[in-house]
This record gives sequence, C-alpha cells and structure tokens, in this order.
Amino acid sequence: MSRDPLVVTMGEPAGVGPELIGLSWLALRAGPPCPFYCLADPDFLSSRLKSAGVPVPVITVECPDEVDAAFGEGIPVMRLESRVRAGTPGNPSTEDAPAVLEAIERAVTDVIDGRACGVVTAPVQKETLYDAGFAFPGHTEFLGDLARRRGLDAYPVMMIASDELRVVPVTVHVPIADVSRLLTEDLIVETSRIVARELTAKFGIAAPRLAVAGLNPHAGEGGRIGTEDRDVVAPAVAALVAEGIGAHGPQAADTLFHASARRSYDAAICMYHDQALIPIKTIAFDDAVNVTLGLPFVRTSPDHGTALSLAGTGKANPSSFVAAIRMAWRMSARP
Repeated sequence: MSRDPLVVTMGEPAGVGPELIGLSWLALRAGPPCPFYCLADPDFLSSRLKSAGVPVPVITVECPDEVDAAFGEGIPVMRLESRVRAGTPGNPSTEDAPAVLEAIERAVTDVIDGRACGVVTAPVQKETLYDAGFAFPGHTEFLGDLARRRGLDAYPVMMIASDELRVVPVTVHVPIADVSRLLTEDLIVETSRIVARELTAKFGIAAPRLAVAGLNPHAGEGGRIGTEDRDVVAPAVAALVAEGIGAHGPQAADTLFHASARRSYDAAICMYHDQALIPIKTIAFDDAVNVTLGLPFVRTSPDHGTALSLAGTGKANPSSFVAAIRMAWRMSARP
C-alpha cells in the first residue's frame, strides 16, 4: 500500500451510518481507490447490512496493513472492544454510547499514530451521548479535546464544503439572540486565519480569498442598521488584510451566494450558523461535506444527521458520505 487507509467510525448504531458505510463501499470500489477501514462491531454491522438489504461483505481485519488486500472483497472492519448492545433502527440507546465513543477515540489514535491518513466520522446521536454522560457539545469539540490530550494544538473550526461553495460559521450552535454578544474581532480573526491556512495546506489554494459576511442587513449600512459590522467585523477584516490574508468585507450576506459572487472567493466566513448553512444546503444538499479545520489531522463527515426515520431501510442517500470519504482522501494526499 503506497498510502495509509482512511479510518471510518461506526456512528450511531440506530441511525443510517452503518448502512451508509456499506452503500459508500459499493459506490467507491469501482472508482478511483479510496481504501478505508471501519471501527465497528463487525457482527452488528454485518447483521444490519443484511437486514437493510445492502449486499456488502464485512471482513474483520487485525490492523490497517491488511486493509488494502481486503478492501476489494468487502468492508474491512477492526473490532471494537465495546459491543453494540441495542442498535435497533430508529431507537438510539445509551447502552451503545461506549461503542460510539470508543470508535471515535480509536480513530483519532490511529491517525495521530500514523496508521490511518484521515478520519471520516458517521453521524452520532448527541442527545443519547449526553444522556450517557458525554460532556462535549458535539463531535468537533470532542475531536479537539482528543488531540489536545496527545499534546497537539487544536482549534477546531467547522467548514461545510462542496464543489460549488465553502462556508464557515464563526459562531456555531448558539441561539441567535447570543450571536452579537459572542461575536468579537479576535474570534473572527482567529477563525479566518485557520481557514486561510488550511485552504492552503489541505486544499492546495496558494492565496485563499475569504469573503467575510456582515452580521446585519446590508452589512449594517455604516452603523445605521446595527453597529457590529462597523465596530467588530470591519476591524477584523482590516487586521486580516494587514497580515497578508486576502479577506474582503463586511459584505452584504444577501448578495454573497449567487453564482457570480461565489466565483470571487474560496470560502465565505459567516457570522452565524444559518447564514452559512442555509445557502450551502440549498446549493448542495446531497453532497456537501462537513470538514473540521484546525485539527492536526484530516477529519470529514457527511453533512447530515442520523436520519433515524430511514435507518434500517437501505434507502438513505450515500452521496454526502461518499463525498466525505473522497474529500478526506484528497486532503490527506497533500504534504
């Protein structure tokens, strides 16, 4: 094997992740090689794929070195110590939280220790993990903590990416009433620095162009419609430009996402969650990818949740999962 494989986590056993892993393997085996192995309970995964009508063999492997030979015949799976206890489609259980979290922790260990070239995570059911005592807001924060436990720098930044658009929300899962209070010049600058650096390091863009959206309608109209764009966003853009980063803004968000505008930048830096995610989910709902920047390794995931209502049917669309695997493979190829 000329490159280490990717490692894919099992995700929520009651969700669509297990069958999407199988559907993704079917889509990828015939195309350009993107070999991966899955950290899962192989007995559960095999059973779920059969019951969902996804005809994919599961091949238990002992180490990543065995993945290349196994990948052409089925999904290589490294066995978790934790078993899937419930895994009933559509009905998450706290009994399965240990297996979900073990898969994530071991995936990070494998990529940091050089056994895998990147991590692709299947969706988790956060509420179930919270009920089991999980202390992090989500996947991204947990990954950052796991990296820091190994003594590595980590400042996780969420980017949603497709071929048509890349967006980054500066504030993420917070109430809209809190955005103005949480939005600071330092937060915008640090987030944008990481985006610019990672667009170069992981996407090969030599001189990234960042479009920085305004918070208020019409980017505040010079303070007439709120003062945040004048007093917070504009100084942040000026600081970025002074550092040599190609940032422009604050720009009116309502004219930032049409086709012609999108050709003028490599990523849009948005002030809050829906300002970023509504346009990309409109433009690329099926194949957008969640990319975590600011980690000392490559991490992607499909841009959707556990889709409990589809779990076990074999009817979930694997496009975003396939795109996440392909993007992680491309990103990890860069020096």
